[in-house]
Amino acid sequence: MTIKIKELPSAERPYEKLELYGEKNLSNAELLAIIIKSGTKEETSVQLAQKILKLNENAKEDNLNFLRNISIEELMQIKGIGKVKAIQLKAVCELGVRMSKPSNYKKIKIKSPADIAKILMNELRYEKKEIVKLIILNNKNEIQKILNVAIGGSNFANFCVTEILGEAVKIKAPKIILIHNHPSGDSKPSKNDIEITAKLYDAANMVGVELLDHLVIGNMEYTSIMGEIAKKLNN
Repeated sequence: MTIKIKELPSAERPYEKLELYGEKNLSNAELLAIIIKSGTKEETSVQLAQKILKLNENAKEDNLNFLRNISIEELMQIKGIGKVKAIQLKAVCELGVRMSKPSNYKKIKIKSPADIAKILMNELRYEKKEIVKLIILNNKNEIQKILNVAIGGSNFANFCVTEILGEAVKIKAPKIILIHNHPSGDSKPSKNDIEITAKLYDAANMVGVELLDHLVIGNMEYTSIMGEIAKKLNN
């Protein structure tokens, strides 16, 4: 016999539990259950939520970021998750992504590669395609703009050095930083990453623009290509 949510003690129902003890005391499944609202005749909303969590390919990671890359169609393959519930879940995920971004990155002063990683890590670490971004800074190393310059495949993104510098020269940017992600989660720069960095560095110098760094974002890790080059020169 299936036990319905309303038949559980108040302290075990997601809605009531949140009201009594606060959202921090709910499990991921219970929070998801509140979003999807109802279950089926056979399963409660919490049980449905647990099925959603099992879609996580990397079950060792106890977080919900994997939902960013799951399609509405994949969610709807779970019995009890219709189009409306799937859309609700995707909408909540996107709100979470937007909430994790700085409300206003302009005038943030960049003192180290870690500052850049902190701003863009959550946005880039779960992307399934390589995304290349250009960060425009002023003479005080304060961010002026962050631009998308290329979107590639799962392991390579093409971008034009001339186009990147064109954006910088157009707004008279004295300094730039390039950043892209590795969908594999490994932030180790490829041979192509290092070569394109050297090419961009030389070309930027010719037009009076300083390339401060090129960062590669992995899964909760990052690598400064300029830092790696400096290490090799010092050895």
